Amino acid sequence: MSTSAETGGASRGHLPGDLAMWFFILAELSVFAILILAFAVTQVLKPQMFSESRLLLNTSTGLAMTLSLITAGLFAALAQEQVRRSQPRHGAAFLLVALLAASLYVVLKVTEYRHLLASGLGMEHNTFFTLYWILTGFHFLHVLLGMFILGWLAERCRRGLYGADNHSGFESGVLYWHMVDLIWVVLFPLVYVLN
Repeated sequence: MSTSAETGGASRGHLPGDLAMWFFILAELSVFAILILAFAVTQVLKPQMFSESRLLLNTSTGLAMTLSLITAGLFAALAQEQVRRSQPRHGAAFLLVALLAASLYVVLKVTEYRHLLASGLGMEHNTFFTLYWILTGFHFLHVLLGMFILGWLAERCRRGLYGADNHSGFESGVLYWHMVDLIWVVLFPLVYVLN
């Protein structure tokens, strides 16, 4: 008996993408876990500073950034499905929409960074903002790399270089983007919401 789930590339008894990408993702997640743990522990040690500093951030902007990254992840997943169906040009179109959604995150984050700097809330302001800049800045660099990867995948899809029998490299790139999404889904409540 065959199910629709068995037709996907990842259900043939192996992980999607390349094993090397999984090791890279695990290494990156380990670094982020250490930074997130440092933020959480410091928040326990300095609850008032963190609570007061968090009020200086715009939660609505943080939510909009979250939605933009999740939307980009959705369209990256839709692109992957098109590639698995040997429709790489459709996949390229979905990736372009993903890049557009990710671009909204970049615009919002750069605007937030400018506002914070203009308000004198740089890395040296206090411990909260030191950790804020380290965490969100490190993530921001990952977003930029992820957008470059999505653009590269879109170009390769446009040229028809991926298909049902050749999509491991494509899946690796999309996996990287999902890692970027996952990290922000943890960072948003930690940095912007939780006291």
